[in-house]
Amino acid sequence: MRLDTVLLKVASRCNINCSYCYVYNQGDTSWQRLPKAMSPDTIQAVVTSLHRLYEDQKAGFAVVLHGGEPLLMPRQLLRALLEGLAEALPSCVRCIQTNGMLIDDEVLDLCDATNTTLSVSLDGPIGVHDRFRVTFAGGGTFEGALAGIERIRSNPKANRLFTGVLCVVDPTSDPCTVYNFFKELGVPSVDFLFKDGNNSKLPPDKQGLNSTEYGSWLASIWDCYVADQNPPRIRILDDMARLLLGGQSIKEGCGQRLYGIAVIDTDGTITKNDTLKSSFDGADRFTSQWTILSSRLSEIAATDEFQDYARLQHPTSPTCRSCDQLHVCGGGMPLSRWHDESGLNNPSVYCADYKYLIRHIQESLFGNCTDVESR
Repeated sequence: MRLDTVLLKVASRCNINCSYCYVYNQGDTSWQRLPKAMSPDTIQAVVTSLHRLYEDQKAGFAVVLHGGEPLLMPRQLLRALLEGLAEALPSCVRCIQTNGMLIDDEVLDLCDATNTTLSVSLDGPIGVHDRFRVTFAGGGTFEGALAGIERIRSNPKANRLFTGVLCVVDPTSDPCTVYNFFKELGVPSVDFLFKDGNNSKLPPDKQGLNSTEYGSWLASIWDCYVADQNPPRIRILDDMARLLLGGQSIKEGCGQRLYGIAVIDTDGTITKNDTLKSSFDGADRFTSQWTILSSRLSEIAATDEFQDYARLQHPTSPTCRSCDQLHVCGGGMPLSRWHDESGLNNPSVYCADYKYLIRHIQESLFGNCTDVESR
């Protein structure tokens, strides 16, 4: 198992309180027991360990700084980490996923000096974004996020620093309005994500297992996308189109390729994909208590326990295994298959949405046919 992505939880707290957040508002409490930020010793261990991983794998991987809000990390520690990663992993992608509220010129200068990019979480125009992405007092965060994006865009190195936005879908919003907002904002890419939910706890604004609110919303985004002569990149739509055309996906959540993903918490603990937190408290924890301070990542990736975790990306439900669209949706994210009684052995709560969206893209690419492979 080769690691494709290492997610560094450099800060365990956040400066805003998104109601849909899987870290703080889906029942997991592990963040309360973690240091607020990585210590200097943990930072050094991370840099050393990731350098060893690169040498062991003889292949690159993405390093993503995450949280909480990663820019809550004290600046001297952030500098030590980014400079250390730049020296240890010059050929690896290094990115910060931020809510944008704390971006300033010091951050941009540091990212420029260390060849680190930024992606900003933004759910759409103010009425859409501020429905869920709020402060602890309940106020909106749109203006702060937009100010962060504008600060990046005004930087002379903006084309290199800014990779795009991460947007959590609100199916009650108008998809064309959201698309046009991002188009006018000039973002280079949009990564649309479905809200976390499962078969025991439906995602917000999803009426039932057979409803297609999210799928039909993204289908409308697809129509805007293909009609646009100069669109931003949209990862989930690109992945699905590539898979329907016989290609490969580039990120987990689509297709049947296994992705090696490891998460390192602020105390150095190595965990599973952090989105699993939304299933139940501790769902992202390994039985083996691995830590970056004493464990070698390449050896962890070779263990049965880690490979069993990676295989969670493949659905086990007979419904999924017999579906003719499995090669495209891949069963969706594991967290969305969860049920309190049957575990992960279920179709995704978004199964009907995926089927609707895939059929819509398929008909757009090939016409109204039922067998893509025959074409």
